[in-house]
Amino acid sequence: MTTWTPEDQTLFSETYSLVLTAGDTDHPGAEIGMVVVDGELYVRAYRGVGSRWYRAARKHGHGTIRVGTVHHDVLLTTDGLERRAGLDAAFLTKYGSVAEALVASPEARAATIRIDPASAPAP
Repeated sequence: MTTWTPEDQTLFSETYSLVLTAGDTDHPGAEIGMVVVDGELYVRAYRGVGSRWYRAARKHGHGTIRVGTVHHDVLLTTDGLERRAGLDAAFLTKYGSVAEALVASPEARAATIRIDPASAPAP
């Protein structure tokens, strides 16, 4: 597995949201909040595992993210992440009370995705 560069981690930490597109599509994607925990990038679906973009991420397992003008091809992991240590605190620290539903809702916790860089950079 490839890891995020320190520059990418800083960009993710300092930027409010990213745009995630799952699969090989030109769909505009979903804008979502993100956090970095121990060098790994995570997002959660507020509406839980039934949200359209979470289902697409689970189905395809890959896609792209855009953070400002930076694009990355990514791998999307959806299994067994809802209890990842530090995630709740990271969401609350970055987003404050806006993140309470992402932290308190079992549905949102179940819809946690880890986003890893793919081996090849996005065009």
